[in-house]
Amino acid sequence: MLNSATTLTISNNKTVIINLSGRLPNNNNFFRIGNMDTLHIETPLIESIPLGRKVKGKVWLKLEALQPSGSFKLRGIGNACQTYLRKGAKKFVSSSGGNAGIAVAYSGRQLGIPVTVVVPESTTERSIEAIKQEHAEVIVKGGTWQEAHDYSVKLTDSECIHIHPFDDPLLWNGHATILDEVKKSGLSPDVVVLSVGGGGLMCGIIEGLCRNNMANVPVIAVETDGADSLSASLSAGQHLEIEDITSVATSLGAKKVAKAAYDWCYKHEVVSHVVSDIDAVDACLEFSNDHRLLVEPACGATLSALYNPIEFLMDKKNILVVVCGGAGVMIDKMNDWKQKLDNNRLQGIFGSSG
Repeated sequence: MLNSATTLTISNNKTVIINLSGRLPNNNNFFRIGNMDTLHIETPLIESIPLGRKVKGKVWLKLEALQPSGSFKLRGIGNACQTYLRKGAKKFVSSSGGNAGIAVAYSGRQLGIPVTVVVPESTTERSIEAIKQEHAEVIVKGGTWQEAHDYSVKLTDSECIHIHPFDDPLLWNGHATILDEVKKSGLSPDVVVLSVGGGGLMCGIIEGLCRNNMANVPVIAVETDGADSLSASLSAGQHLEIEDITSVATSLGAKKVAKAAYDWCYKHEVVSHVVSDIDAVDACLEFSNDHRLLVEPACGATLSALYNPIEFLMDKKNILVVVCGGAGVMIDKMNDWKQKLDNNRLQGIFGSSG
C-alpha cells in the first residue's frame, strides 16, 4: 500500500515520489507525480448518511479539513503566493486568526519564501504553534484581527508582499477550484452551505458556481452570533462594520466582510443564516462522532445548519457542504467551550425565570 512518502527508483537514477500529502519537495533530484501547478490537494467528496437523515435529500461533504494546512484557505492563498512569487516577491506577510496564517506559512515553506504572520491575542496556542512549525515568524499584536491586520500592512514593501486572508481576487479564484472538483465528480448540487467570516470562501464558491454553469445554485451563508458582519450588513442595507467580535468562532472574526461578498448577495441567491456558539460547538462534537473528524466552531456553524436543518434545505435533493476545516482546536478545548456555553445558557434560563 502506498503511503504519503512512497518512493520508486527508476532506470535513470531519479527517484519518483508519489506524494499523497500534496507537498512539493525542494530537492531537484525529486519530482512529484500529479498536479505540479497547485499547493493544495484535491479533497474527497463523500456522502454523509447521518446528516442526510436530518433532511430529505443527500448531503455531500467537501472535506477541505484534509488540506495539508488544515483548511480550504490553502487553495486561494497558495494561488496568491505562487502568483506573487512569479512577480518577484521575496517575502510574504499576512494577518490571521489562525487558518490563513497557517496556509501562508505552509505556502512559504513549500516555495522557499520567508513568512511573517501577525495574529491577534485571541489566537489559540495550537494555531500559533502550527504556524511556527511551518518555519514562519509569528507576531502577536492587538485584541482583534483588524488590529493585527493594520499592523501587518505596515511591514510590507516592494519585495515583502501582503497576503490578505480573504479580500483578494486571487484567493477567490483559488477557492473556486472547489467547484471545479465538484463538477468533475459529476455532482450537480441544488444548494451549497458554507461559513462566512471575511467572505472569501463565499466569493470563491460563487465564482466557481458561475464558471461551472451552476449560477442558479443558491448559497447558504452561515455565521455565528457575535461574528455576523454579513448578516448585520444585509439587515442594515449597507456594507458596515460590527462593533466587536464576541463569538468563540474566532476564525470567523472579521468585523467587516469583503465588499465583494456583500455585493454578491444582490447578484446571486444568498441565504444568510446565523447560529449560536453553542449550536456551532455541538455540531463540531456531533460531526466528530459521525465522521471521526474534528473541525473548528467556524466550520461547525455550517454543520449546525444541517444538524438543526433550516427550512430552506428541506426540499433539496443534493446538498453540498463545504467542510472548511480549521487547525486551531483540540477536543479538550472543544469540550471546555461546550461546558462554558452550556453553563451560560442555563444561567440565562434560570436568570430570566427569576
